[in-house]
Amino acid sequence: MHTHFDPYDAQGFAPLWSHLLEFGLAQEQLEQLQAKCASALDLKVDSRLSDWRQVSQDLPPFASKNQLKLSEPKLSLEGTWPDLETAVQTLQRLHPWRKGPIHLGDLLIDTEWRSDWKWTRVLPHLDSLKNAKILDIGCGNAYHCWRALGEEAQFVLGVDPTRLFHYQYRVCSDLFNRYAPLADSKTHPVYHLPLTLEDLDDCILPFFDIVFSMGVLYHRRDPQAHLKSLQKHFGLNGGQLVLETIITPNAEPFYPEGRYAQMRNVWCLPDVDTLLEWLIEAGYKQPRLLDLNQTSLQEQRQTEWMRFYSLNQALDPKDPNLTIEGHPAPLRAIILADFS
Repeated sequence: MHTHFDPYDAQGFAPLWSHLLEFGLAQEQLEQLQAKCASALDLKVDSRLSDWRQVSQDLPPFASKNQLKLSEPKLSLEGTWPDLETAVQTLQRLHPWRKGPIHLGDLLIDTEWRSDWKWTRVLPHLDSLKNAKILDIGCGNAYHCWRALGEEAQFVLGVDPTRLFHYQYRVCSDLFNRYAPLADSKTHPVYHLPLTLEDLDDCILPFFDIVFSMGVLYHRRDPQAHLKSLQKHFGLNGGQLVLETIITPNAEPFYPEGRYAQMRNVWCLPDVDTLLEWLIEAGYKQPRLLDLNQTSLQEQRQTEWMRFYSLNQALDPKDPNLTIEGHPAPLRAIILADFS
């Protein structure tokens, strides 16, 4: 398996490898994980990687106030860009930006999703995140990982196979560590693996207190397998699962034929009762519904930072309560469950 990292990637991953060894990951497993990441980021896989790697180095100087705000009301690196136009043009090379918003000084990356709204719905129901180790599966560019760090998590790892999102994470991480460094000169403990949960099946990381899986389950042909796979990464004392997924408002699961809201790979939308049953059957305890929310055109929309089709094109233009295919519009449930 390919094991050679580009120097930029090697530099970014190095603190993560050190953390994983400190947590007790065996050297053999670490080498397997490194090989998978190196293969995922091989230039032969995607010729755009070289340009995405260069974005961080091509940004103009930033006049920093040495302050990083990760809690409400916004994710924000304080400061200004003397050459704002060049900064915007450089970061636009990582278009589309889907999770945010991200405030880099006086530059707002107005992402497709108002991910802060989802975080506001989730956070009040959780135990304290202070000193917790957190795993976020399907994390996108790690927006919610940074928000978890803002709640004083000890260590946060995001996992998402989309290479573009990895480099969006990386440019933010570079800026945060360069212009708002920690006092002890260590990197901010938020990291990102450009992999899938399935990639970790033989590289298990069994030391997390809280596992997030948000916006993933309805893309899985076997939801039960996904729920069970998540369990492998809890520590010895177990922990909590935060599950967010699209459900059907009807009384039984819905299996879309063809597309759902313009998405091709939606396999099953369970009703709430079925979703809770899945969790119990998978071995979770006390699954409980925290929130139901129909995604609005204000929460997910086209912006200058995400110019592709968005929710507006996925809904019936005459009735926003229906998808363009005539199905119920996306209704998202947040579930909290315990595992021990």
